[in-house]
Amino acid sequence: MENKKFPKMALFFLSFLYLIAFSGTFSTIFLYLPMFFNIIQILPPFDFVISGAVASNGIGISYGRLGNNLPSPALSIELLQNMSVSRVKLYDADHEILHLLSGKNIDVAITIANDEISAIAANQHLADQWVYEHVLAHYPNTRIRFVLVGHEVFSTIGTEQDMQIARDLLPAIRRIKNTIKAQGIHNIKVATPLAMDMMSITFPPSNGSFKPEIVDLMAPLLKYINATKSYLFVDVYPYFAWFENQAMNQTSINLDYALLRSVNVTYTDPQTGFMYTNLLDQMLDSVVYAMAKLGYNDVQLAISETGWPHAGESGASPENAAEYNNNLVRKMTAVPSVGTPARPGEVIPTFIFSLYDEDQKYGPATERHWGLLNPDGSPVYHVNITGKGASD
Repeated sequence: MENKKFPKMALFFLSFLYLIAFSGTFSTIFLYLPMFFNIIQILPPFDFVISGAVASNGIGISYGRLGNNLPSPALSIELLQNMSVSRVKLYDADHEILHLLSGKNIDVAITIANDEISAIAANQHLADQWVYEHVLAHYPNTRIRFVLVGHEVFSTIGTEQDMQIARDLLPAIRRIKNTIKAQGIHNIKVATPLAMDMMSITFPPSNGSFKPEIVDLMAPLLKYINATKSYLFVDVYPYFAWFENQAMNQTSINLDYALLRSVNVTYTDPQTGFMYTNLLDQMLDSVVYAMAKLGYNDVQLAISETGWPHAGESGASPENAAEYNNNLVRKMTAVPSVGTPARPGEVIPTFIFSLYDEDQKYGPATERHWGLLNPDGSPVYHVNITGKGASD
């Protein structure tokens, strides 16, 4: 049976209630209040115990390695620790990195490659073998908390082979979950990250709906995610929505609104009456309403990738990247949690993309300039990952 750590915040809060109960006077309560709030400020990100697993509002970072000038894995883990990162997302299940993360106070998400999905879906033995080699060989010393099956599988369904992988996604998730569950492990969630191109409509948010060609795949996936109390992971990039809007010579998306720094720019959904102050919330809630249309109102959301490029095409600059990511951190680490207009107060586990620039990625220049750190480990721009204290 696994040991479950009682959250420090909850422990302190209960202790404070105990003090109140036996203090006898209100004057004693107010005497200790400053001490209470001072200690809150130095505590690590708030942890919430949910169904045997921990949902934290601490920010994670995606650690991609498509570069030929990147620091070693050992130095990279050291840099993550120095940044006080609470979780890291890997695009594989590299044994060296998982070994280096052993004993570290960092939750880990590991990934099964798209080209492994169909074989795992067809063979429980292969699922067992994958879990034994990549999870059990490192867990629990390495705090693996998520196994992500595939990457944006529904984004490429143009060929029969791609479509077969999409059809095999849920069976593969089931097999991996069955193996983990059979080992008596209850704090590892199994999920899959999907891109926003799964949506046919995102505006207004209340009209959100999935593309017709994937609805038959989404419905059973959402049913399983909900039943296992996992998350729908979404790669959500306000930058791309803003950039495409500008490229079409439209100005309907204000830059401040996309950067989460809107003061005077808001949007009110005509059907729900919810007022939006940033594009990220608007995009997330479109997914919420799309799920609701399929009968799943309470599937938990997580952000597997988000961020802002610091070089490349229009709008990509260190200043804008710093603005977006610092505003994102403040929003997602707020206590109590902010959530979105459709999901107020909900904790949304979030990963910023990415730790480094990746110079071997294809596509426009922007694709290679999402990194928080330079190859020498120095910051490209300042981001306060913890969200505590001043961020500028």
